[in-house]
Formats: sequence, C-alpha cells, structure tokens
Amino acid sequence: MSTLKTLDRGLRALDIVSRRADGISVADLALDLEVDRAVAYRIVATLEQHGMVLRLPQDGKLVLGAAVLGLERRFEPQFRRRARPLLDQLARQAYATAFISVAQQDKCAAILVSEPEDVLIRVGYRVGSTHAISKGAAGIAILAGRPPADGEPPEVTQARTSGFSLTKGALQQGAIGVACPIGGGTYEASVGVVAMEDLDVDRAIDTVKSCARALSALLTGAAQVTRDTV
Repeated sequence: MSTLKTLDRGLRALDIVSRRADGISVADLALDLEVDRAVAYRIVATLEQHGMVLRLPQDGKLVLGAAVLGLERRFEPQFRRRARPLLDQLARQAYATAFISVAQQDKCAAILVSEPEDVLIRVGYRVGSTHAISKGAAGIAILAGRPPADGEPPEVTQARTSGFSLTKGALQQGAIGVACPIGGGTYEASVGVVAMEDLDVDRAIDTVKSCARALSALLTGAAQVTRDTV
C-alpha cells in the first residue's frame, strides 16, 4: 500500500511537536523532517489553519494546538468500545479483575474495568480511580513503556526487561497486580489484572501479555504500510 508523502510529513511533524514540551522552531522541525525550510513552513501553515499547532508569541516556537484535544476526547471512547471484548476475555481467563489504565501527568487512572464471573472474592477497581504512577502494577507498567531514565525505580527497569510488572500489596493489602504496557506511540497506557493472594500469577502474566499485544494492535493497526512517494 502506498502513502501520501505530504500527509506523512504532516503527521510526523505533529508527532515531533508533541514530544517537545518547550516547543520547537520551524528550522529545527525542518531538520527533524529532513526537508527544506520552505516545505516545513508550508506544513506548519496547513497545521495552523486546522488548529493542530500554534506559535508561541514570545519566541515563535511551535506547540500543539487546541484542535488536538478534540481528537483526544473522541479517541478514548472509541478505544474503550473496541477494547471492551478483549478486557472481558482477560478477566475470564485470569479469573481476576481486569483493567486498562492511562497516564495523567504523575497519576495513573483506570479508564476501563471488567470483573470476572463465578469468582467468590473480587478486588474492587473503579473506573476513574487514580493513584501515583510510580505505585502499583498499572503505573509501573506505563513507566516501563517509556525510554530508560536516570534514577528510575528498579521495579520499572525490571518491568521493562521482563515485559510486565508484578506488585504485591502496593495499593491494597493482600492484593496482587500484574500489568503490561500497551504499545501505541504517544498514548501511554497499560493493561493488567488484580486479585487476592489466590491469583495464578503465571497464568495471569501469560494472559495479560497476550491481551497487551492485542490492544497494541488496536492502537497501531495490524497492517504495516510502506512509506512510498505518491
């Protein structure tokens, strides 16, 4: 499948701008895109027209525009709808409460929860509940999905190496949590399960990993395309 080169550059430009918290100049954007400044200016002008980027008045650097927030608000409901069957399946297979959590600055928030059937004792996990991103299996998995950082907690490094995080009693006494990062570019999320001490940890790790791969496919698309010039 071929792609539109100009559109590809515009999307790459958005991604580059999104990763620069302090903004980026058009000149630096052109370097990152490996295009002439004139081309970069045309890309920026188009994105500005649609409210996707704006220039800071003090130095002219580019930052994301408000239109991006509108896309984000529409994205999450769609993602939750498509992810629901996978999360329900995970809860059934692991015999544990399953959840999807996302990063919200220094917090970790649950956006989707599924409880298993035919289980006598369940761990309650409410949609909208938050906790420190550095505490609990969900938050540690999200941090493990980021590039390595100096001074990061050892449990984050371990989770990145093993591909999953495992915590015991981190948020609730007697509870065991297993979580994996969901790969999807700039969308930082994790999927996992939590149960009491009778959790089959090995089974939970396998099922959570499998679910994370399926959810990552929802975010990134299962088909890979080649960047051709059209």
